[in-house]
Amino acid sequence: MLLTLASGALFFPGLFSLSIWALRRARPGWTENDCLTVGTRLVSSVQAVLATGAGLTVILSCKNVITDRSSGESLVTSLSAASSRQS
Repeated sequence: MLLTLASGALFFPGLFSLSIWALRRARPGWTENDCLTVGTRLVSSVQAVLATGAGLTVILSCKNVITDRSSGESLVTSLSAASSRQS
C-alpha cells in the first residue's frame, strides 16, 4: 500500500511538471496561466481515467460489491468492521 502511495506521489506531480515543460516548449506564445491550466486539466483527466478503471476492476471482479471481502482482509479488520456496524 505504501508503494502505491509513493508511486502516486511521484507520478502525478511528475506528470504535471512534464506537461508544463512540454507546453512551454510547444506553445511559446502561451502565458504561464495557460500552461498551468492545461497541465492541471491533463493531470485531472488522467486521475479520472485511472479512478474509473479501478472502479470497473472492483465491480467486474466481485459478485456483490457490498458483501464481497478482499483477500487481504484479516480477522482483526473483519471483527473491527463488524463491531462498528453494530454500533
